Formats: sequence, structure tokens, C-alpha cells
Amino acid sequence: MPKLTVEGVGTFDVPAGKKLVLALADEAGVDQMYACGGNAKCTTCKVEFIEGEPSKITVAEKEKLAEKGLTGVRLSCQVEVDSDMTVRAISRMADFPQREDPGSRPADEITPDPEWT
Repeated sequence: MPKLTVEGVGTFDVPAGKKLVLALADEAGVDQMYACGGNAKCTTCKVEFIEGEPSKITVAEKEKLAEKGLTGVRLSCQVEVDSDMTVRAISRMADFPQREDPGSRPADEITPDPEWT
């Protein structure tokens, strides 16, 4: 089982293949944002990788990051936990006091259907 370390929170066992956004919420108990419901249509689920960043990326994630001009971050809704990784959660409910909730819970599978690059 891969280990997910969240800076300042702890280290957690995560089922292989689970979406990072769900692992952050479920296993780590992080108040992670996902305003678009985990569909790569916004960037509220972004994280910074400290170690173990996956080399593969979905076309949807790559396009959204480019559209927003973001570098050095990944969309946790588009990342599978398939090996040990360490992240910094940088988009949390606490940072958005105007929001009542983090968004609709993302699906278990990566959406849209992943096209990997």
C-alpha cells in the first residue's frame, strides 16, 4: 500500500490507484478543496509535490494548468496514488472562508476519462 505524507499533517496508507484528492480527504482528513467536483475544470484541488511526483499527467490536467499559467503544482483530482508521495496541501477550505463546502465529492475514477501523456 502506498504511503501518502502530507506536510504538517502526517503519513497515511492509501489504497493503490486511489485519487489523490480523495486520499487527502479520506485518509489524511485534509479539508481539501475540489470546487468542480474533481473534473479538471478548476484548480482548487491543487497541491505541491515535495517527493514522489508521478511522471504521467492527464491531458485535461496539462491543459488546465497551462490555461491558468500554473507551474510547480498538480491537480489532485487527476493524480492516482500509485507509489509513496509527499505533498503540501495548498488549497484548503480554511483558505476560502466565503465557501460553505469544498465542492461536490469527486468520483472514485479520474474524470474526464484520462488520456495520459
